[in-house]
Amino acid sequence: MILDRFRLDDKVAIVTGAGRGLGEGAALAFAEMGAHVVCAARTPEQIETVAERVRGLGRRALAVPCDVMDSAQLEEVVARTLKEFDRIDVLVNNAGGTPPCGALDTSEAMFESALRFNVTSAFLLSRLVIPHMSKGEGGSIVNISSAAGRLPQGNFAAYGTAKAALSFLTRQLAAEFAPQVRVNAIAVGAVETSALAPFLSEEVRTAMENLTPMRRIGQVEDIAIAILYLASSASSWVTGKVWEVDGGTVTTNWPF
Repeated sequence: MILDRFRLDDKVAIVTGAGRGLGEGAALAFAEMGAHVVCAARTPEQIETVAERVRGLGRRALAVPCDVMDSAQLEEVVARTLKEFDRIDVLVNNAGGTPPCGALDTSEAMFESALRFNVTSAFLLSRLVIPHMSKGEGGSIVNISSAAGRLPQGNFAAYGTAKAALSFLTRQLAAEFAPQVRVNAIAVGAVETSALAPFLSEEVRTAMENLTPMRRIGQVEDIAIAILYLASSASSWVTGKVWEVDGGTVTTNWPF
């Protein structure tokens, strides 16, 4: 059946930023489709909770504390994954983010940190896993980019530039490693996660919904479904693409 193309039975997926939000959503979607999941993030309690939920779905899970800003910790994630499962099939580079800040108030250190957090970390982890994917049946990398990387708006010089770079890195890696490893990205719009929640007063929510053609804020499952498609063989003829999953926005819906 065609829906079987979405199955990930006995595949092994690494998800960064897996303790909550989009990373948690991806981890649970993978588990529902049969994958074993390595949950990597900075907060041990959060990733262990997600790992327990994965196990509750009948799959194996490994919780690995990891700050993606630290190269040695990225290496540890890969080493522990191989020791536990002896394979890597899917990588979701989800960890990232940078608070809004005016361009003139963005320091050199803040700008460089945004690039390290959102782009360099994804490059380094991809570089670590691709050789293992290439040796086996191939694999899929999904980078979590942002609509901020294509829609100019105030206060996002660092974050928007970093996500634009991540989108282009996606195309570069896809061209270099096809057909063994597929690399795609999702340019995520405004999704109701713990990162956005502090800004979502009733007034702000209404303004954002009015600026979104689909007239609602995105939900975690909207992105998890897209990640699942790009990670699975359902998208076996797709690589080097940046999917816009953003409620149809063509201009920023950030109301500040």
